[in-house]
Amino acid sequence: MDPTRFRQATLEDAQALLDVERAAGIAALGHIFPPGMYPFPADEVRAKWEAALTEPGVRVLVLDDDVDGGRLACFVAHDERLLRHLAVHPSRWGAGLARAAMDAAVAEMSDPRLWCLADNDQAMGFYEHLGWRRTGRSQPSEFPPFPDQVEMVLPRD
Repeated sequence: MDPTRFRQATLEDAQALLDVERAAGIAALGHIFPPGMYPFPADEVRAKWEAALTEPGVRVLVLDDDVDGGRLACFVAHDERLLRHLAVHPSRWGAGLARAAMDAAVAEMSDPRLWCLADNDQAMGFYEHLGWRRTGRSQPSEFPPFPDQVEMVLPRD
């Protein structure tokens, strides 16, 4: 996948970012955040996207869906050191978009780090496959039931 196909998101993309995050989160994290007990926090997530899209030093890269026009296929958000968000719409899982988004972000970062839910086995396996390593640090996530997140770094050789 050509990383130049990613574009910088704008405030007009806030709802589309929320839509992809919700779809991916419900599909991948239902075992951590059972929807019947912990409904997706749409208002809080939208506010976070609006803040990130205007925060200096934060890059939010998106890929428009060439299969289902009008929707985003994936996104990645990062600053100089922290990979903040990465998600692919479930309809596009397995197409190599997560790796392309990761490559685009890491190319712009120094000393890349991220936090991942410890029980998100799919994401943890993906990151470890790409060479990310756990630092041994953990912290609770920001949304109930506050599952643990682990910090990971990408060693530069």
